[in-house]
Amino acid sequence: MTPPPATQNAALTAPINIVATRPPWNQTFSSLKIRNYRIFASANLVAVIAVWMQRVAQDWMVLELSGSVTAVGITVFMQFIPSLVLMPLGGILADRYSKRLILMISQGSAGLLATTMAVLALTGNLEVWHIYVIAFVLGLVVVADQPARQVFVNELVGPRQLRNAISLNSSIFQMGGMIGPAVSGILITAVGGGWAFAANAVACSVTVGSLVFIRPEELVKMAPAKRSKGQLMEGVRYALSKPTIFWPAVMAGFFAVFGLSLAVLMAAYANNVFDAGAGGYGLLNTLVALGALAGALASTRIAVLRLRTVISAAGAYGIVLMFASLSPNMVTFGAVMVVAGFASLLFLTNSNQLVQMSTNVLIRGRVMSLYIMVLIGGQALGGPLMGWLAEHVGVQWAMLVAGGMPALAAATIGITLARRGQLRLRVNLRSLRQPLFIVPRAIQ
Repeated sequence: MTPPPATQNAALTAPINIVATRPPWNQTFSSLKIRNYRIFASANLVAVIAVWMQRVAQDWMVLELSGSVTAVGITVFMQFIPSLVLMPLGGILADRYSKRLILMISQGSAGLLATTMAVLALTGNLEVWHIYVIAFVLGLVVVADQPARQVFVNELVGPRQLRNAISLNSSIFQMGGMIGPAVSGILITAVGGGWAFAANAVACSVTVGSLVFIRPEELVKMAPAKRSKGQLMEGVRYALSKPTIFWPAVMAGFFAVFGLSLAVLMAAYANNVFDAGAGGYGLLNTLVALGALAGALASTRIAVLRLRTVISAAGAYGIVLMFASLSPNMVTFGAVMVVAGFASLLFLTNSNQLVQMSTNVLIRGRVMSLYIMVLIGGQALGGPLMGWLAEHVGVQWAMLVAGGMPALAAATIGITLARRGQLRLRVNLRSLRQPLFIVPRAIQ
């Protein structure tokens, strides 16, 4: 599977931010010097903590109400299937209309859905089918929200600070992932999961308020795309024509279907293997987020965006999950989850950066919607699949598959790129730290 030759439109690309050396430590948070991004990032941290709280509470309540890991996978399917089908439409909206306005509407809608879930849960009327329906509607909201959110970061900070802002966004997401699951686990045990949904409703209101305080005159705005026929296919052709977009998207597909179903498998491990309960499930999510935060911060230290870094990180994540399937106890499993989180975010952050920086700003909304469609839509397929495997084949075997498929895909893509003359594998038996690594093939 190889992308077609580059087209003329493929040349219309924002320059990739390449520097010769790693940025100094005092530039790790450089994008926070921009007022609008500071406001957005602060509200985003609150929102992400609440989203993680709701995510853990939602998965655990489905497991409690149904007693089925497959049901947890179905919930994931319902939430992400709109992205698999409709996400390109969200990209067209992001290219045509105000990203700030789209985010205000989408976050307001998400707040109403969280309020509904909270009322149903706190009154004792929540049933599994309620969660399925609300998860599906929330998935429709995500279709509009995610492409606009990705492109809006460029408007907040401009192209010079885009890579740093993407890395910090990932760091914020993982900080929320450290705090949210732990708090949610405590809430579920102490007073019930309904309060996690209520907290998310409040957080959505905070996000809408932060968008009101952003100064529109300080945004780095691009002219909106005019309505015309074939805009969606233009984005598809553009993405297929560029290896730095095509290959990360292919890798993201395998990564999403198998590797990003980790939450479903951790619920099964906490409930069925280690008998750790909701608190244990929250702890495992926190440990993954701890490693992921380190991975996101590490991505700010990478001087040059490389395709081989993206593919290697995905392969490393797969190998780590394969080791996780052999974990004999909760302590070992938790330690491996930290490493898994690190490798996961190193892939996700660098892949996102490479795709965005390789895409012309005039078409970035459509290209990012296609990338997000693969990444999020893959989870719609992977959630039920991995849940079924965990329930009927065994959670250890499901974890082995979850890691083995991304590792195999990374190896296949690496060999394909090597055969095309772009990369080659070098073996260095003198180095225990990095005995195998990928380097550019020397020009003959």
